Amino acid sequence: MSGWDTWIGRTAEQQDLLTPGALARFRATIDSAETGAIAAQAIHWCLCLPDAPTATLGADGHPLRADAEDSFMPPIPLPRRMWAASDVRFLAPIRAGASVTRRSTIATIREKTGGTGQLVFVEVDHDTHADGVLAVHERQTIVFREAATSAAPLPSPAPATGAPDLSDWSWRRTLVPSEAMLFRYSALTFNSHRIHYDRPYATEAEGYRGLVVHGPLTATLLLDLAQRELGANALASFTMRAQAPAFAGEPLHLVGRAAESGWEMAAIGPDGRTIMAASAG
Repeated sequence: MSGWDTWIGRTAEQQDLLTPGALARFRATIDSAETGAIAAQAIHWCLCLPDAPTATLGADGHPLRADAEDSFMPPIPLPRRMWAASDVRFLAPIRAGASVTRRSTIATIREKTGGTGQLVFVEVDHDTHADGVLAVHERQTIVFREAATSAAPLPSPAPATGAPDLSDWSWRRTLVPSEAMLFRYSALTFNSHRIHYDRPYATEAEGYRGLVVHGPLTATLLLDLAQRELGANALASFTMRAQAPAFAGEPLHLVGRAAESGWEMAAIGPDGRTIMAASAG
């Protein structure tokens, strides 16, 4: 599996409009107390979305990757796709009514072999402009993996009884992502990946123990925690790395504390595992 160099540097551009209705639905999905015309710092993940026709979706609900000159993502022949990490810089707020443009560029493509088999990491730079002003720069890491097999399912130990010790964290919020929250976030982001709404597919085809909470939803909830503690649009940067899946119906502990530079944050599962590690400044 090689020869992806011709995809490096490829670009795509999408247009959008942050309507007041879309902003209200975003706030309702995460039970945000935010008000006013300025959006929270996670809104960019709900804008300039892929809009592949339903007929072009694969068995997992993701758009099929075609080997075509006008294709943006390379046709990597690994079926499972996961949002693994992001490094975000917040440069200007995005207001309701803003005209939004996102320009995406494939920065790097790397292959490696891990404990679950072949992996391909694709790093994509996203520049999101609102009313002509660069508002958000993000480097997103997407990992493509081999299909799950009955011999090697994803590690999904049952949750531990009781709650993990969170006493070292000064910011703490616990919630239970519901199936309705996952459904709403899938709708907000036009994400038809079946692991978020089709429990038989998630458990039988991909080896999870339940419906999987979206990576960007977990990151959004961490950014919402920062806003609750620091105020609106207080962050200049946010870097996250997904480490384990979170599941609908299970407690998700959102935590944060002061660090040497900025804040350290995490989403922690009911068994004490780190679901997502993050830093903010």
